[in-house]
Amino acid sequence: MPHRSRHKRGRSTSTRPPVNVPPSWVQYSAEEVERLVVELRRRGFSPSMIGIILRDQYGIPLVRLVTGKKISRILEENGVRESVPEDLLALIRRALRARKHLEEHPKDESTRRGLQLIESKIRRLIKYYKRTGKLSPDFTYDPERVRHLAG
Repeated sequence: MPHRSRHKRGRSTSTRPPVNVPPSWVQYSAEEVERLVVELRRRGFSPSMIGIILRDQYGIPLVRLVTGKKISRILEENGVRESVPEDLLALIRRALRARKHLEEHPKDESTRRGLQLIESKIRRLIKYYKRTGKLSPDFTYDPERVRHLAG
């Protein structure tokens, strides 16, 4: 009889080791990493893309270990903050794609339900970001008005 675990279909997550010091093989100082982060943002990369570029091209596994700060904090301190947080922007793009799909396929009920769920997440995130001050209090989600954000 095969071994049964509590997971039915695998475990797709990975866990980072609990390390709080930068690896010995990282050659960059905290100031150099901060400069790289700001430069990559000015070139138009999102915070998650910056992390991937630093990992793959510069050999910096985690910015937080080297600098003591997350990428978003570094960008805020250098005045290169985004108007809309990256995760909210991704959800808005998904909602706009679903709306476009529904224009072509109006009877697609599963996409209609998916759109409801996506927009519910958007509204919850907006409430959270307004409460924490990352979004202006007058920001509202209107699919026609936010179309320019996702473009």
